[in-house]
Amino acid sequence: MMSEETTPRLFSSASFDLFLSEHRLMGSRCTTCAATYLPPRAICPACLSDQMEWLQASGQGQLAAFTVIYSGPTFMVEQGFDRKNPYISGIVTLAEGPSISARITGLDPLKPEEIRIGSPLSVDFIDTGTGETHQTALAFRAA
Repeated sequence: MMSEETTPRLFSSASFDLFLSEHRLMGSRCTTCAATYLPPRAICPACLSDQMEWLQASGQGQLAAFTVIYSGPTFMVEQGFDRKNPYISGIVTLAEGPSISARITGLDPLKPEEIRIGSPLSVDFIDTGTGETHQTALAFRAA
């Protein structure tokens, strides 16, 4: 039987989520044209090659866009977010080039006028639940 380290992972959302649970930000890179994707892609949309490899992202990026959410989905309400306690969701442009949507931490959602596009961010992993209910969400923290 092969170990997890020697068994290649498929380029899928399930693999991406598994890497997140390990606190690793992984994407895929096309070995044909060098395009990079987060979340990973099994086939390169740029050149249609299926020659992909895993790439561990540096976790560094910049805030490209954001919104403050006052009325979120049920799972966020269950975590205590509501009209009096909003959270920030944003688009982060990674140092490697691709952009990804994630929760933004370390900034005050009650003062959106102080949030600046282009602000440096670092990857942050938010763990919730335990055992079978454990989940890890991707986030980025203001540097």
